[in-house]
Amino acid sequence: MRLDGKVIIVTGARMGIGEGVAITLAKDGADLCLVSRKISEEDAIVKACEDLGRKVMVFRADVGKRSEVQEMVDATMSAFGKIDGLFNNAGISKPAMLLKMTEEVWDDIIRINLTGTFYCIQAVANAMLERKTGSIINVTSSAGLMGTIGQVNYTAAKGGVHALTKSAAKELAKYNIRVNCISPMAETDMTRVIATDPRFKDKYLERIPLGRWAPPEEIGPVVSFLASDEASYVTGQTICVDGGMVML
Repeated sequence: MRLDGKVIIVTGARMGIGEGVAITLAKDGADLCLVSRKISEEDAIVKACEDLGRKVMVFRADVGKRSEVQEMVDATMSAFGKIDGLFNNAGISKPAMLLKMTEEVWDDIIRINLTGTFYCIQAVANAMLERKTGSIINVTSSAGLMGTIGQVNYTAAKGGVHALTKSAAKELAKYNIRVNCISPMAETDMTRVIATDPRFKDKYLERIPLGRWAPPEEIGPVVSFLASDEASYVTGQTICVDGGMVML
């Protein structure tokens, strides 16, 4: 299997894309540190990965807090002795129109989606330095690449992640640490209203050339590839896994 022997941290792992990707990584041979603010060893995702024969640890962390991110990395290193990959997926959404958005709503999204992504890159990269190898996969979105209405906070954060990925890839290349990004479109709790509400469903489907929403599991193979040695010459890239909605 392409990820045999690798240890990968998955943030935002309790549900949605994080859950779907974690299962794919486990199927492909990776041992995992599953991270979320509310995750527990009783969650279905933990058993699903363990049933695939993988070693799994769980860690509760708010990625927007630097100290908790460092504790996450330290705990992973203590449990496994190394970190080969990071799926930097944790994120939230709080829609509001620009003219009415509060400072609190703006700050919450930037803190988790952008600053949290930076904290995780920094802490994990420092843990990878000695072995001079590693793969970090960040998550942007179509909003971050094209803009959207009613989510200027989310758009700014995800656009920032897209740019952050490129700079991080250039800085970390000399350590053989690759940094890439995906822009996924999947039906999750965060997107279910858009995917199922008759007021929005048809409009969004018209923007997806393949004409359907993907389950989170369809995002996993691309992340697995980027985390694997098969992608050893790929860095600084954003790959859209969205049925063709965004074509870069």
